[in-house]
Amino acid sequence: MFDLDKWQEIFSTIRKNKLRTALTGFSVAWGIFMLVVLLGSGYGLENGVKREFQGDAVNYISINSGVTSTAYKGMKAGRRIRFTNEDREIMDKIQYVEKSSSRTFLFQENNTISYKNEYGTFDIFAISPEYRDVEILTMTSGRFLNQKDITDYRKSVVLGRLVYEALFKGGEEAVDKYVKVSGVPFKVVGVFDDPGQDRDVRRIYIPVSTAQRVFNMGNNIRNVCLMLGEADIQQSHQVVEDVKQQMSERHKFAPEDSRALFIFNSIENYKQFMDLFAGIRFFIWIIGVGTIIAGIVGVSNIMMIVVKERTKEIGIRKALGATPRTIISLILQESILITAFAGYIGLVAGVGLLELVSNLIPAHDYFANPEININIAVAATVLLVLAGAIAGYVPAKKAASVKPVVALRDE
Repeated sequence: MFDLDKWQEIFSTIRKNKLRTALTGFSVAWGIFMLVVLLGSGYGLENGVKREFQGDAVNYISINSGVTSTAYKGMKAGRRIRFTNEDREIMDKIQYVEKSSSRTFLFQENNTISYKNEYGTFDIFAISPEYRDVEILTMTSGRFLNQKDITDYRKSVVLGRLVYEALFKGGEEAVDKYVKVSGVPFKVVGVFDDPGQDRDVRRIYIPVSTAQRVFNMGNNIRNVCLMLGEADIQQSHQVVEDVKQQMSERHKFAPEDSRALFIFNSIENYKQFMDLFAGIRFFIWIIGVGTIIAGIVGVSNIMMIVVKERTKEIGIRKALGATPRTIISLILQESILITAFAGYIGLVAGVGLLELVSNLIPAHDYFANPEININIAVAATVLLVLAGAIAGYVPAKKAASVKPVVALRDE
């Protein structure tokens, strides 16, 4: 039940010791402020890294062919491994692989893309339609390459946003227009954007089957991407081992030859980043909680002084019939009030600083939108209340145990 007299007494005590209360509260506010800022900065780093992953799938394995570094079964070192369409078909049948795609960067002497009087040099990739799931592309107009483009060897092309902006001025519609890719006319079927980096929209995609015919690639491909769906890290490692084993048998190289195949496991890479940030958050909590504990110790010490100063008053209260519970609640309420109010000020100041930084500093590659979510704010609030209760309990217990006769003789 709300006791007005008790609260008036608490505020009266605080007013009599303004400087002491302010300094004690500052230590608590600083602890919460640092915890919020550190956690927000940690989330800013995590958001920046996730932003880098935003334009790419995190459940694929990319396999690039390389050059052998060791002799194997009579074959000399230094042989270049050349993937073919059949290699992709073989890898597509490996357990846990849901779908596969091929990608080949065309090292043409003339990588010029032109439209009327506009031209530029951009990256040309020959791909299969499934590659869209690897890059997670967003079509801004038209469509992406489809299986019909592959089977009919169509001269279709999909332009990245920056390629489109360089060739088609004034917002001219690009779909169904013809651009020249290394001097060969290709029909534009779509324009895409990438939520990740601008690097990915400085390229164009053409059907791999068409590129193999037009640019004399034979049936060779450079890269195979395997989509693993919901596979976990252990299953992805199994896929990698199966790829090494089957490709080594097919192309005659040692399975342990690290230069024969260059394999990027996005599942493993993403998990490493997430584990790293989990560790950072844990470390931040240790620092923040340690800082708060230092402030709480200060509060506890101040409450010990308060109890010492009011020993005679407490003795009179007990002599007049005050129960130990009443004494404890009085000290606890004062402790919780100081801690909670100071902590709230620190919490608001920390959130305010994060909002200011978020609005003034543009998002970078590895830092974006520093923030603290509502769950953290609630946890910090609960932590403050518990800390205030702990800080005041020991002094309150001591005050409640004082015998009236001893307290009245205190000087």
